[in-house]
Formats: sequence, structure tokens, C-alpha cells
Amino acid sequence: QVQLVESGGGLVQPGGSLRLSCAASGSIFSIYHMGWYRQTPGKQRDLVVGITNGGTTHYADSVKGRFTISRDNSKKTVYLQMNSLKPEDTAVYYCHARHGIRDLEFWGQGTQVTVSR
Repeated sequence: QVQLVESGGGLVQPGGSLRLSCAASGSIFSIYHMGWYRQTPGKQRDLVVGITNGGTTHYADSVKGRFTISRDNSKKTVYLQMNSLKPEDTAVYYCHARHGIRDLEFWGQGTQVTVSR
């Protein structure tokens, strides 16, 4: 089992920055592929960015050049640095963990990011 706790969301003006953190507990963190998803009311949850257990990253086109994912296996934490934020980035952001071998996945509770003047 893995427990994921996100933090760092909030209200920011367009063009601003936020850093989200996702702290994991309960299992061997380094074996998990990690990702950040986001969801707005009435829409599906979409992948924003992922990082494999080997460190390979994948970004949605909408955030390339603005968002950066990183992980610190020693702290069991994955980060999402979000720069040049736009109103369309407003969503609930969810941390996701997928086991590198077994068919297991886990979600955090989500953190709200609002980009508005």
C-alpha cells in the first residue's frame, strides 16, 4: 500500500508559479512510476506529466516548457514546479503512483490550483 499526500496548491495570478509536492509513505517509493493528473468539474482526469522509476519524463503538450516534474526517492516525494501559470491550468491536481511491476496504482486526495486575477 502507498499513501499519497499532496500539498502546495492555492491561488495564484496568471504568470505566477506554484510548486506541488506529493509525499508517499508505506512502501518502496523508488519502484513506482509517478505522475500528476488534473481534473476540472465535469471533465475527465487527464495526465499532466509523468516520471518513471528510471527518471524518464513525459509532459502533456499544454504544459511543456512551463511545468517540471522531479522526484527525490530518498524523501519519497515527487514535485511539480509550475511556472507561467495560465487560467486554463486551474484544476484539482492529483498525484498518482503506479507500481513498476505489479498491477497496483494509488491516488492522492487532490489539491486545488486556481489561476486568477
